[in-house]
Amino acid sequence: MSFFIHLECAMCGKILNADKIHNLCPDCSKPLLARYDLEAAAKAVTPKEIAGREETLWRYREVLPIRDSKFQLCLGEGFTPLIKATRLSRELNFEKLYIKDEGINPTNSFKARGLSVAASRAYELGVKAFSIPSAGNAAGALSAYAALAGIPCHVFMPQDVPVPFIAECRALGAEVKLVEGLISDAGKIAAKEVAQYDRFDVSTLKEPYRLEGKKTLGYEVAEQMGWYLPDVIIYPTGGGTGLVGMWKAFDEMEQMGWISSKRPRMVTVQSEGCAPMVRAFEQNTEFAEPWAGAATIADGLRVPAAVGDFLILRTLRESNGTAIAVPDETLIQTANQIGRTQGLFVSPESAATLVAFNSLREQSWIKEDETVVLFSTGSGHKYAHLWGK
Repeated sequence: MSFFIHLECAMCGKILNADKIHNLCPDCSKPLLARYDLEAAAKAVTPKEIAGREETLWRYREVLPIRDSKFQLCLGEGFTPLIKATRLSRELNFEKLYIKDEGINPTNSFKARGLSVAASRAYELGVKAFSIPSAGNAAGALSAYAALAGIPCHVFMPQDVPVPFIAECRALGAEVKLVEGLISDAGKIAAKEVAQYDRFDVSTLKEPYRLEGKKTLGYEVAEQMGWYLPDVIIYPTGGGTGLVGMWKAFDEMEQMGWISSKRPRMVTVQSEGCAPMVRAFEQNTEFAEPWAGAATIADGLRVPAAVGDFLILRTLRESNGTAIAVPDETLIQTANQIGRTQGLFVSPESAATLVAFNSLREQSWIKEDETVVLFSTGSGHKYAHLWGK
């Protein structure tokens, strides 16, 4: 089923046994990446065969880390629509604009991808309890898959997250602890309890397998575009797992002979109130300093420090991409523009991609004949309070 062979540290290159439980690299405390026998995978399956499979992310099972399908936790995640944004394109006078609609995933966000695969692999390895600090959507997703596996789930969220996120986790059986401060503060308390109660930490990029679920975004974009890639991908970035995962997917697909060496220019979008990756990109540093006083209405972008900062920045630079911060006051108006033209009720994080697109187009960084994909990472339903009564 899977051609998963080992784990490799993204920083120091250390190789680790794939069938033991790991979080970060034991030598340098950086993220671990799953590696596959891609030559064997390419012989075992072709893009034509994949086209006839179930319409979930598990259609790419040869390059996912689950050994035995009985541990596969599936609620229908993945293979979301890649929408040609016809009416929005007409309004903007820009022809080749697409939206990848992740809001129809289980628990209404792209987080279902990463947590489905991470929870499945942890289940396969015998993990007895999960722990996650979250701004909302990741907690809901892990709660769902933990419930499916029958594994206790412990969630740590800032106390000011919107009520629907809290309600969702509790309804799905998770124990929720609300923390004063930001996701980074929730992470500190979660880490203490991980050590105290022997829970498995499923924080962004602090284990290897959320990235594997998120990389299927890249496989899907390629498949849905006929095994070609767009010129530009614009992605709202908090922890950045999806951005890094797509870049990994493109490399894997090229090695298997499924796509050419052509790559999109990758764009990180953050809020002006929390833009550590933008600042680091502009300063040309390898790592990003934590952002002081992080504040934004887009909870998923309120991540003052990312464990995978160097991987995000590496992706942007290798792709000749860029990073841009957008003002909060533009987000609801722009979400409404997507809504009234395309019939999609999108989150403020998703709306940030269109704000970034408009800015980059004005700067002529995006050319008029290019193909651009915006990532709508979640539904607006959990943010309904932002629209008022």
